[in-house]
Amino acid sequence: MDAAEFRRRGKEMVDLIADYLENIEQRPVYPDVEPGYLRSLIPEEAPEEPDTYEDVVKDIERVIMPGVTHWHSPYFYAYFPTANSFPAMLADMLSGAIGCIGFSWAASPACTELETVMMDWLGKMLKLPEDFIAGTHGQGGGVIQGTASEATLVALLAARSRAVRMILASDPQRPETGITSKLVAYSSDQAHCSVERAGMIAGVRMKKIPTEQSDKYAVQGETLRRMIQEDKAAGLIPFYFCATLGTTPSCAFDHITELGPICNAEKIWMHIDAAYAGSSFICPEFRPLLNGIEFADSFNFNPHKWLLVNFDCSTMWVRKRSDLIGAFKMDPLYLKHDHQDSVCSTNPNPLIPLCLTLSPPLPQTTSQHWQIPLGRRFRSLKMWFVFRMYGLKGLQDYIRKHVELAKEFESLVRADQRFEISADVVLGLVCFRLKGSNEVNETLLKRINNGRKIHLVPCQLSGQFVLRFAVCARTTESRHIREAWGGRLIIMAETERLE
Repeated sequence: MDAAEFRRRGKEMVDLIADYLENIEQRPVYPDVEPGYLRSLIPEEAPEEPDTYEDVVKDIERVIMPGVTHWHSPYFYAYFPTANSFPAMLADMLSGAIGCIGFSWAASPACTELETVMMDWLGKMLKLPEDFIAGTHGQGGGVIQGTASEATLVALLAARSRAVRMILASDPQRPETGITSKLVAYSSDQAHCSVERAGMIAGVRMKKIPTEQSDKYAVQGETLRRMIQEDKAAGLIPFYFCATLGTTPSCAFDHITELGPICNAEKIWMHIDAAYAGSSFICPEFRPLLNGIEFADSFNFNPHKWLLVNFDCSTMWVRKRSDLIGAFKMDPLYLKHDHQDSVCSTNPNPLIPLCLTLSPPLPQTTSQHWQIPLGRRFRSLKMWFVFRMYGLKGLQDYIRKHVELAKEFESLVRADQRFEISADVVLGLVCFRLKGSNEVNETLLKRINNGRKIHLVPCQLSGQFVLRFAVCARTTESRHIREAWGGRLIIMAETERLE
């Protein structure tokens, strides 16, 4: 394919994408296939001679689309949103064309510098403390990770490294293995499973803090304090707490204004995972949900969930970048470049990068020290396109519309005496169930998803099987909500007895 054909095929692909998204609600939202369906539809080996582009495109509908769950259908209400917008898709095209591997400033200066500035733009939208903004005289900054799971792991590894360094500074003769074996981290029993997995990967014990329905499934300060004291009395070393703002089961919010001071007093790293809910904090009415951020060591959320920036784009800020760099810094000769000493080396104080002592501060140049992978894509282009083409007001309007749609669905549920709401509806998620046994609700959900008209997933709250209804698609309107309730869900509940 030469440039001339690429121009022609590129226009055709844009048309195909636009047609797909414009007509997506006409497709069954959930595929009707069995595991292994695809293998029989394509050859066992790659072709020796090239196929034509026309043949490849024909196979999209024949091979791919039958097995696609249509996440951007206005009838998709499962999990949480995954963002989608035309400006972000165009930016991804440009990123793919530039094709840089932005592991350092020298590898692609624009890639490193735009990411730093976009993280500051977004941090200011969220009204983060200046400590987290790179373009200030603070010691922090932001970086784009691939997922919130990665951000949680990166924060945990940085916290582990910091804890070990602090203990060795006061007790140099203590063996490091004797320290790591005593480390203990904490998270809510409502936290995402990736938090527990991070503990497994890091080789540290992770304790789940119990929550109660009466506390709206939020971790309480007194509960954390008690567990810390018990573990210290047992000879363990508490070092990390992952607070969640907007839990996956019910969108619950840990009380970080209580939890933060406890962590600070105990020198415990507090990481805040707001993967879904974080996007809403750009709206003044939802910003109080982030109160207490000033106590955090790191904070993460996913613009690729609810801020119209396509996957993958998970934004992470740290209060002290030296904590992150100290855990991951590697400088082989082949990665060194002429500007690293003049732009973001370290001054005589090894904890303060030189770039932060300059006025104005210069951008970070060592992206590979902020993450687990070495290479990174030019992901900040998506943020740049979306932020400029929607503006803060457009993004706020989008968030508010989804919250209003969730409130509309909540009102429909509350109006039907057979159903009950299982958790507070704060943002775009409604947790509800039929009054009755778990089996009744399991049967209802199975019928809903087997109908392939709308798609939901469940959660468990206080031992109850609960249905989750998350407003997800950019194109969802009130008519889709009403149809999902009256034309799909209620019909499933009424067709015959569920027990």
